[in-house]
Amino acid sequence: MPRTAILNVVGLTPRLIGDATPNLRRWIGSQTTVRPAFPAVTCTAQAAYLTGLTPSRHGVVANGWYDRRLAEVHFWKQSNRLVGGAKLWEKARQANPEFTCANLFWWFNRYSSVDYSITPRPIYCADGRKVLDIASAPYSIGPEIQAELGAFPFHTFWGPRAGIESSRWIAQAAKWMEERHAPSLQLVYLPHLDYNIQRLGPCAPEVRADVVQIDAVVGELLAFFEKRGVRVVVLSEYGITPVRRPVFLNRALRREGWLAVKNELGREILDCGACRAFAVADHQVAHVYLDDPGDIAFAHRVRAVLESTPGVERVLDRPDQAERGLWHERSGDFLAVADADSWFSYYYWDDDRRAPDFARTVDIHRKPGYDPCELFIDPALRFPALRVAGFLLRKRLGLRALLEIVPLDASLVRGSHGRVPEDPADHPVLLLSGTQSALPPSITAAQVHSILLETVLAP
Repeated sequence: MPRTAILNVVGLTPRLIGDATPNLRRWIGSQTTVRPAFPAVTCTAQAAYLTGLTPSRHGVVANGWYDRRLAEVHFWKQSNRLVGGAKLWEKARQANPEFTCANLFWWFNRYSSVDYSITPRPIYCADGRKVLDIASAPYSIGPEIQAELGAFPFHTFWGPRAGIESSRWIAQAAKWMEERHAPSLQLVYLPHLDYNIQRLGPCAPEVRADVVQIDAVVGELLAFFEKRGVRVVVLSEYGITPVRRPVFLNRALRREGWLAVKNELGREILDCGACRAFAVADHQVAHVYLDDPGDIAFAHRVRAVLESTPGVERVLDRPDQAERGLWHERSGDFLAVADADSWFSYYYWDDDRRAPDFARTVDIHRKPGYDPCELFIDPALRFPALRVAGFLLRKRLGLRALLEIVPLDASLVRGSHGRVPEDPADHPVLLLSGTQSALPPSITAAQVHSILLETVLAP
């Protein structure tokens, strides 16, 4: 049975493929740019690649959304049951019942129909502790792989220390999976380029070193899989482009009196279920939810405020979204899209002294929006290492503590994604080796799915 590995090199674009990627350049036989899924964010892009469907059908309208029934915002959920439609490996298994699949760190990785899976999953203890760990299926492979490779370097997967170590570990895990189980298909997630390009922007000179590092990791995997007769596809989800301006939609809605904010122990907490209108910010898109979508006059007022906010390029209502294959019950009543120089921050407070306790921490699930400031250490802290050491000491003593090192200065962020960039050089890519089929100059995200399915089933 033919075997395939799909390497998801996050943030890779034609602009980054060059002298800094000698391993990729030697390997590439056919290359195409991908008009990205929209919104061009991780979860939506991966759902499009794995199902060939639009958000209206697969339901992944962003990395997070508001659940109207629970009156809660949910970000970065991992259950594969959230994704509608038949998945790539399920279609392949229909064609060949012996087909097996391993998913290494692609999102929506839990409780899926793959044969093997590994994904980051902390242990949340009743006493408030968060113990860093991975989840795996079958369960046994998690302890086995960490016994051989060492613990997954969770702190380098996201947060101020995010770097190449997590991608290296995942690459080693892909080798381990191939040697132990030889699945028909491996989905391998390599996130390294996502970090400094968001922190510093794609034009920063430091980014070249990141490209060199991920090319070395990819090059090692290409050589490994080639020796074992495994075909490789390299692709990416989006391109990150330069930004300068954070846009605070929730603050604009608050000035109109439409946000509901509770005072909890001196901190301000967004009470989503009591808001007349609020935004769930996700990079360069934001879903805006109304408490009464049937109030047409109020909806017009909200739209006018959104469209008049500097940095907002366009606002899509429900019919606009439906026409583009974006409307789903999880979608906002409006979908705001930032202009090329801007991105949306979730901040809703007007005074940093009343910011919620999670705002200065790395807490991707509690925040009602995506927060790229989690990639930074607050430059105002004089001795951040001592603060971290004190936090770890208090944890060891069994005391409660907050690791408040994340800045509240959204202007630090220099790269973002989510809208469709005008220049194809900033679009994601799909790459094949010279022994595989030729590709057209450009394809859509839905066509990526067809090419992947054709590749994994090809003799």
